[in-house]
Amino acid sequence: MKKKFLSLLLAGVMVFSAALAGCAKKADSKKIGVSMPTKSLQRWNQDGDNMKKELEAAGFTVDLQFANDDVATQVSQLESMINGGCKVLVIAAINGGSLGTVLATAQEKKIPVIAYDRLIMDTEAVSYYATFDNYKVGQIQGNYIKDQLALDSTDGPYNIEIFTGDPADNNAGFFYNGAMDVLNPYIDAGKLIVKSGQRDFQSVATEGWKTENAQSRMEALISANYADGTKLDAVLCSNDSTALGVANALAASYTGEYPIITGQDCDKPNVKNMLEGKQSMSVFKDTRTLAKQVVEMVKAIMDGKEAPTNDNKTYNNGVKTVPSFLCEPVFADASNYKTILIDSGYYTEADIA
Repeated sequence: MKKKFLSLLLAGVMVFSAALAGCAKKADSKKIGVSMPTKSLQRWNQDGDNMKKELEAAGFTVDLQFANDDVATQVSQLESMINGGCKVLVIAAINGGSLGTVLATAQEKKIPVIAYDRLIMDTEAVSYYATFDNYKVGQIQGNYIKDQLALDSTDGPYNIEIFTGDPADNNAGFFYNGAMDVLNPYIDAGKLIVKSGQRDFQSVATEGWKTENAQSRMEALISANYADGTKLDAVLCSNDSTALGVANALAASYTGEYPIITGQDCDKPNVKNMLEGKQSMSVFKDTRTLAKQVVEMVKAIMDGKEAPTNDNKTYNNGVKTVPSFLCEPVFADASNYKTILIDSGYYTEADIA
């Protein structure tokens, strides 16, 4: 009797173990790796959380990692995802040109890669790109300045300074070019004056998109060009972290009326600044929309189909033109923030009080 009981118990354990193994295998077969650059900026936390939520709701298991703005960390995390059985990788790169070697391993293992919001450069191993229309983001910012200063109906001149992002981020060039294609004709005509003379991309780039770097440069510009009471009419900032640095510098050392300041991402401190008159607008890229689109791309890939795209000619990474899906950005300011940010459920009133 005892021997029979032990045999039955052993058989039960084997069945249970097999079931667990089957569940694990099934779960692993739907495992998706999501690599975000950092937790230090609000938007990447929201991107990562939205992606994980949407993918899990669609039945996938998710390995979500944040790389603390360190390329070596991101490479190590991607190696872990590749070796850990991830079937698709979704990557927001810290440095778009630094992942070629690790992604060659993913390609060897036939793991598709979706570049998320930042194009991954100089590699064949990128299957798709999902982002917002980044050139249009810059156009929105440039047109906002043009309209607020009434450049088509007034003579000026108006003084402007320019801040864009990290030169290692391919998006920074699109933001800059989109805005400057709007503003350059007015600069060339003398309606807009860049008093610092800093106008080309390298001169106005902000390493790491860091607030403190933008603040330090803005303080130097104020000291050299605006400390005598000269009015600063506008500051083109490609995103909210640079805009926050500019606003901090103005608060510390500028005595005139706040200029028009653009931004991007609608980070909470910047929305608060908009409501206090310290920032004029911010381009809103609803990460929930982008997350949903990436989930649709992942579903298609996992079903053995081509992922949906709407732009197959614009985004060349130096090796190939990457099939892309571009979501539409909009802008928020003090006049419409409630509709764009609160009524949509993106924030509550308490978030930005």
